[in-house]
Amino acid sequence: MDPYIVLLAGTGALILLVAWLPMALKELPLSLPMFCVAFGFAAFSLSAGDTPHPLHYPAVTERLTELVVIVALTSAGLKLDRRLAWRSWMLTWRLLGFAMPLSIAGIGLVAHWLLGLGPAAALLLGAALAPTDPVLAADVQVGPPRSGEEDEVRFTLTAEAGLNDGLAFPFVNLAIALALNDALVGDWAWEWAAVDVAWKLGAGIAAGWAVGSALGWLSFHMPNRARLSRTGDGFVALGVTFLAYGVTELVHGYGFLAVFVAALRLRSAERHNRYHDRLHDFAEQTERLLMMVLLVLFGGALAGGLLDPLDWWGVLATLVFLFVVRPLAGLVSLLGVAAPWDERAAIGFFGIRGLGSFYYLAYALNQAPFGHGEQLWAVLGLTVLVSIALHGVTVTPAMRLLDAKRRRQGVLPLVRT
Repeated sequence: MDPYIVLLAGTGALILLVAWLPMALKELPLSLPMFCVAFGFAAFSLSAGDTPHPLHYPAVTERLTELVVIVALTSAGLKLDRRLAWRSWMLTWRLLGFAMPLSIAGIGLVAHWLLGLGPAAALLLGAALAPTDPVLAADVQVGPPRSGEEDEVRFTLTAEAGLNDGLAFPFVNLAIALALNDALVGDWAWEWAAVDVAWKLGAGIAAGWAVGSALGWLSFHMPNRARLSRTGDGFVALGVTFLAYGVTELVHGYGFLAVFVAALRLRSAERHNRYHDRLHDFAEQTERLLMMVLLVLFGGALAGGLLDPLDWWGVLATLVFLFVVRPLAGLVSLLGVAAPWDERAAIGFFGIRGLGSFYYLAYALNQAPFGHGEQLWAVLGLTVLVSIALHGVTVTPAMRLLDAKRRRQGVLPLVRT
């Protein structure tokens, strides 16, 4: 049997499933990620070949997860109708300023107490698991551009997922610095604050803003015949993604942050143009295809023994991460806001973990000798697996209940422009 022909047939089947499965699963308490993981587990369990364990393919794991995250960040930025502002984004700022640091600290402390991890490894696990995922959170995100599906819960979770993947990077780099230095405090701490916090965050925001502004002008404000939007090509979304990411990484900024900022800026250049629909649709379709491939491989890693190093303490830590740390951090960060308790609870609970966490762990383990590699991958893998199952089953009925309540109260999703 020709492996090339088998690959073509498998790729064709995969593309058709990406298009068809979301419709087939729409009325069921299931999700596309759940199916992908189960399919990968079954396929690699029956295969006699090697399984895609991330420790066996560290560079490939880092690059593939990096690719799907940046495409997802572009998709998230393009779909937001609400203008960037302090007041209308207040819930998002609270989650970024309070919930994420609290989650990192909480996960790190639990990892130290229950799993016996040292400071560097515990901080790395906290930094990798604290950000919510822009890839797997499609069911709790806002709808396509100009669709009007932008209530507070969906908007806040979408904006949080878009920004916290970049804002978690300083903590990942802090964990790397701890692993590379014997002393807990020293000259390296000042370098981390100056470079990994101040410069890279600033460069990420500035480069993303510049790229998005330039491409927004080229797309919508050049003379009519020369406008990029006249091409009608959706694959321009990938050009925006790769250019913003590449330019920012070249100046040693945070590319994740730049990609989302560039997408926001491009959207703001001409908010009601139909070309945004094409850009978003292409980015979302590419994201779903890449997501499906990676989750099939994740299922294969599970079949290959990714979770074998786990003990009952690891299982307990995972449950604490998902059921205690994130919901509690979310609720604390939203204290005093004028939002119904059920919406605040939903925002706190649906902090989905996913492929962004895989990227951060793969990146850090490729940069420094943390030790505990198998244990870290096992705990993180179980956390993502439980998150996929838990949130995949609960998100549809939960969002329906919230939507039904809004309809009874005569409150429609709010789009602030």
